[in-house]
Amino acid sequence: MYSVDLYARVRRSCHAEGFSERETAHRFGIDRKTVSKILKHRLPPGYRRDGAAARPKLDAFTGIIDQILEEDKHRIKKRRHTAKRIYERIRDEHGFSGGITIVTDYVRHQKRRNKEVFVPLSHAPGHAQVDFGETLGFIDGVECKLHYFAMTLPHSDAVFSKTYPRETTEAFCDGHNAAFAFFGGVPQSILYDNTTIAVVKILGDGKRERTRTFSELQSHYLFEDKFGRPGKGNDKGNVEGMIGYVRRNLLVPAPRAASFDVVNAQLEEQCLRRQDDILRGHRESIGERMLRDLDTLMDLPPVAYDACEKVSTRATSISMVRYRCNDYSVPVAYAHHDVQARGYIHEVVIGCGTDIIARHKRSYDKEDMIFDPLHFLPLLEQKVGALDQAAPLKGWNLPDAFATLHRLLEARMGKKGKREYVQVLRLLETFEMDLVYGAVKHALELGAIGYDAVKHLVLCRIEKRPPRLDLEIYPYLPKALVETTDPASYMSLMARDKEAA
Repeated sequence: MYSVDLYARVRRSCHAEGFSERETAHRFGIDRKTVSKILKHRLPPGYRRDGAAARPKLDAFTGIIDQILEEDKHRIKKRRHTAKRIYERIRDEHGFSGGITIVTDYVRHQKRRNKEVFVPLSHAPGHAQVDFGETLGFIDGVECKLHYFAMTLPHSDAVFSKTYPRETTEAFCDGHNAAFAFFGGVPQSILYDNTTIAVVKILGDGKRERTRTFSELQSHYLFEDKFGRPGKGNDKGNVEGMIGYVRRNLLVPAPRAASFDVVNAQLEEQCLRRQDDILRGHRESIGERMLRDLDTLMDLPPVAYDACEKVSTRATSISMVRYRCNDYSVPVAYAHHDVQARGYIHEVVIGCGTDIIARHKRSYDKEDMIFDPLHFLPLLEQKVGALDQAAPLKGWNLPDAFATLHRLLEARMGKKGKREYVQVLRLLETFEMDLVYGAVKHALELGAIGYDAVKHLVLCRIEKRPPRLDLEIYPYLPKALVETTDPASYMSLMARDKEAA
């Protein structure tokens, strides 16, 4: 192919300087026919194929390949044919004798031609999109998955993100609470994918049956909901792209922190810092464009939505309530009662009627049993024989003074001593650990080994008065008997000494 410079000199020679085509061909050492072709074009036209390339081995099989590619459009990506697999099929099933290269070239060309074409979109202020992503991180030194919520305002490209241990209903609701607080208002509408957290099922006319929790969230904040087509991530392309941006730019390297709260504080700071950026195609920063979003947001309600999942269930015979594959204890008085478990991000709250009967730290393990030992003490007071094997008391990190008290009570009083020890533990239902622990230590120092003595010492600490222990009402305490000296006994001792001498 000849250069643009040669084209310019040849054309100038013939059109401006008056040389003939033959003379010009002789001047530049090229064929006269080439000069004629150059004079027909201002610029080199490039290589042009007169007809389609001949594929004598493949042409008979292109219809089969096209049919396979067409059927693949209706399958999920993981079930679609690769070019190698198409080659193997037409070779084994249809007798293709060519090589794999011409097959892969044809498949690549066909896939490129059949790719979906998209329309560029513009976004009005005050609307949002929501999605979840996941990555890896280290929380308290343990590697785990971080599921991160992201809400974007496509008009300004502003984003808020927050990480959670799991992508759950309570995380979904808490993410909305946090995002609305971050932006200072509620978007007019929010676009979602068809997550089961929000959608129970898609009806025949394209309408969605929403979950109860999502309907409550929407009623609380009054935003309009919109849903993308199933399997079409481009319907909410802004947040889809932002999920990748957050993972690559805000969560790399893998976060290392003592808790999710620390990670989220850092993530929020990065989202704020990003508002100073000016993106390609814009003259204003993200923060400046976000002002138009903020002007159209709806006001926040006086209180945030109660971001939890509510599950109605029943306490078992061992006073446990199951929530998401884990069992949480309730006071034994509520065994066999109907209760409601509310799962928050870091806490599980169990209620019966209008009363809250138990609070536990949330566990994300499976088949875990989470006990509050205080829940079982009233039953252990009646069934003291189960004290040594009671699972709720295993791992209860009590000070060593309690174990000493337990040993002494049982040694001196037997089974009744076990019951008195449980009664001492039940003081923790009413009084703080520091008060009871101090009273137990004081009782051991005084040798006042008993429930009544410990309770008396606790009350004295609260009332800030000195203890007055009457040994007459504590028959199990050791007593010291001091008798009056008898002179006759002294004289008998003297007489024994003389006889020995």
